[in-house]
Order: sequence, then C-alpha cells, then structure tokens
Amino acid sequence: MAYFDAASALPLHPVAQQALLAAVEDGWADPARPHREGRRARLLLDAARETAADAVGCRPDELVFTSSGTAAAHRGVAGALAGRARAGRRLLVSAVEHSAVLHAAEAHRAAGGEVAEIPVTRTGRVPAEAVTAALGTGPGPAALVCVQSANHEVGTEQPVAEIAAACRAAGVPLLVDAAQSLPWGRVPGDWSLLAASAHKWGGPGGVGLLAVRKGTRFAPPAPVDERESGRVPGFENIPGIVAAAASLRAFRAAAQAEAARLRALVELVRRRVPELVPDVEVVGDPERRLPHLVTFSCLYVDGETLLHALDRAGFSVSSGSSCTSSTLTPSHVLRAMGVLSEGNVRVSLPPGTSRESVARFLDVLPGVVAEVRAQLTGPVATPAEAPAEAAAEVAEAGVAEAGVAELVIDARGKRCPIPVIELARAIGGVPVGGTVTVLADDVAARLDIPAWCDMRGQEYLGEEREFAYRVRRLD
Repeated sequence: MAYFDAASALPLHPVAQQALLAAVEDGWADPARPHREGRRARLLLDAARETAADAVGCRPDELVFTSSGTAAAHRGVAGALAGRARAGRRLLVSAVEHSAVLHAAEAHRAAGGEVAEIPVTRTGRVPAEAVTAALGTGPGPAALVCVQSANHEVGTEQPVAEIAAACRAAGVPLLVDAAQSLPWGRVPGDWSLLAASAHKWGGPGGVGLLAVRKGTRFAPPAPVDERESGRVPGFENIPGIVAAAASLRAFRAAAQAEAARLRALVELVRRRVPELVPDVEVVGDPERRLPHLVTFSCLYVDGETLLHALDRAGFSVSSGSSCTSSTLTPSHVLRAMGVLSEGNVRVSLPPGTSRESVARFLDVLPGVVAEVRAQLTGPVATPAEAPAEAAAEVAEAGVAEAGVAELVIDARGKRCPIPVIELARAIGGVPVGGTVTVLADDVAARLDIPAWCDMRGQEYLGEEREFAYRVRRLD
C-alpha cells in the first residue's frame, strides 16, 4: 500500500516514538507539585513548550497545549470572542475554513453572535482586500477574523501576512488555523492567535497547541482551572506533549529539502493527471500551495466509489468532497471555490514518498477512473460526437420531448454524479442553441452542473426555479 493521505494524519515519527517512551518514564507526575517527581515532569513540560514556541515563532508563555487541534481552534475562537465582547459580536471566517472553526462559529451564532463569511477566489485564495472589505461592512465592528494559513482540502496557501496587516490596521485580532502549514515552516505576519495539531507532523494524536500573543484580549471559556495559564483545563498529557514538540522539531529540520522534493512530485501529478484522465479538473492555486498536496475532481464518477477502488489498487487517498452516497452534501470548500465536487481525490504525500510510487499511482489511476465510470454510465459522448441515436439515449435518461430544442431531464431522487451524467448524455439530443433543463434535488447539482458547463464549453443559464437547472448547448 502507498499511503497518500498525509494531510489527514502521519504515522508516529521515529523521534516522537523515542520521546514518548522516554517521557513515560519521567513525565507521569503532576508538574504543579513541588516534589522531585513533579519537578522532573515540570522540566519536561517546560522544555517541550520552549521547543514548540520556537517552531511557532512566539514566546513560551504565549503557548499552551490542548487535547487536539480542534480543541485549540474551539478555545481560541471562544476565548478571543469573549475577550473582545465589548468591542463587538461579529465573527469573520473565510468560506473555506476547517470544520473545527466553522463549528465554533456556529456555536457563536447560536449564542446570539453574528457570523459573516469572507469569499474566496476560484483557486481557494482569501484575498486581503476581501478581508478589508468585510472588516469595513456589517452592523457593528468585527471582534475576530479567522483564516487558515493553508487549506486542508486543496492546499492553497493564504496571504496571511497581508491579511494580518489588514486586521492590525482595523484593530481586530486574527486567528490562524496552521494545522496544515506549521510542519513546513512558521506562519508569517503579525497574527494574534494560532492553532495546530500534532498528528499533522507525526506527533501523537490527542495533542494540539494554541498560541495567544501578548496584547491579545483573551477570556478563556469555561470550564477553567489553574493549568496551562488558566487557558486549558485538565491534567497535561506530558508524554504526548514531549513527543509532539520533539517530532515538530525533527520534521522542521528536514522540511526545506523534503518540501522541494515533494513539490516536484506534486507538480508531476498536477501535470499528468489531466493528460491521462479525460474530464478532470485540478483545483487549488497552482503556485501558492502546500508542497505535498494536490486535489483533482473527475466528471461522471462517484467519489466514494473511486476512493474504494483506489484503495483496492493499493493507494490510500482521501477526498476533499463529501459528495458521496453516504453524506449527500458537497464539500463546503469546493462549493465556495465554485469548482467541480464530484469524483474528488486529495493526494497528500508523506515525507519519504518515492517517485516510483507516484509513477505507479499515475499508471493505475486512468484504469481505475475508467472502471468506475463504466460501472455508473458506460461511455459518455461529447455534444460534438453525439450519435444519431441521441434521442433514444435521452429518452432512457428520463427526458421529456426528446429531439426538440428544449429537453427536460427528471433526475430527482438521484444522487451525485448521476444528474450530471444524464445531462452529458442528453445534451446531444438538442441542436446547437437548444436548452436542457435538469430537475435535480441533490444539493451537489447546484455546484456540479455549472462546473460541468465550464469544463465542457456549454452555457449555464442558471437555476430557473429551485432544483431546476438550465443549460444551453453551444457546440
């Protein structure tokens, strides 16, 4: 098996294993106690904090450890909003934030706060000018801005330094979710809060970190106690914390050389996948991106089926899209970008990935995609190639009035990607200039039909009414 899901988690780094075992021997006692065992545990905890703070680029007394990256994000958002309650109740989040931040935003909204979304470009980038515009609008002043340093689904790196400058000029703190980028280097700019998770760099699961820079108003959410500067309650997991800090330092030591090597492999995937597989869209910023991550979407493919097929072929990958038969909803990241969500594959290469394993993936992928497509539809002709029996094809797809200038496809009750497949098969049954209306109650159709039109050179006329999407044939 080739494990290509580093963006989700990495196996325990060898340095983390060694540090974990060593810390189990001496890090079991309460670091708050003055006795010998407590002092020994405190030394381990303080050393780990200094190591992690150096990697983050903050003071040791600005950094605390949490039970996960999600907990760090939740407490960071809640604490910053509580500390800024007198300044305002408006929270600004980018449209492509991780669900951990979005869940914190929903909790804020449920408590009576306001949440506004900052739009992104088609590459997933959060423009600094969009943040400035959001800061200048709304019924009241903003209390907090949340932006990732790099997106977890498509790898796009955000202009954090520019966004931080805009926030600083407006007097609003910026929280950065740095889970994906921190292993590769410090997050630039004058950010106020930062959250990250150890399992992203080969540390143990269940350890996160939260940095709150001096001068940032912060009121820890309940429950609170005296540990971790009063910001995170509960007994510290010292062995896990020591292993997390040690593995972050070890990962960072090799990051520059490994990033250059993996970036070349990712560039190979970005270039070759559209050449090898028809009807594929590679998404994310082509330049400002994480070195190890590439995402692409395949027309006429069910994403869950494709992931299982690749797993059987020996490749562990993930999907940035939730457009599968089990969850029924498209990825919020891909939706915000306005790109294709169906058949989405996220390839994230762990350190040490060989060129041979990537070449083998590229050899296997075309056949796997073709097999999955055949299971769903058989071959799909382009409008220019539409055969004489197109009228019969569209009739089989559930189309009314086949052979005339306007067709209606009833794809209600059918899940992604079937509505798009039926559109592709039906459009050859209308003349150039004719229209096809797709009736589809799968929410993914609202994203995938316009994306299909963009990829296939057809004109998307919009949603005529709820769940009714009109397309004009242009060729």
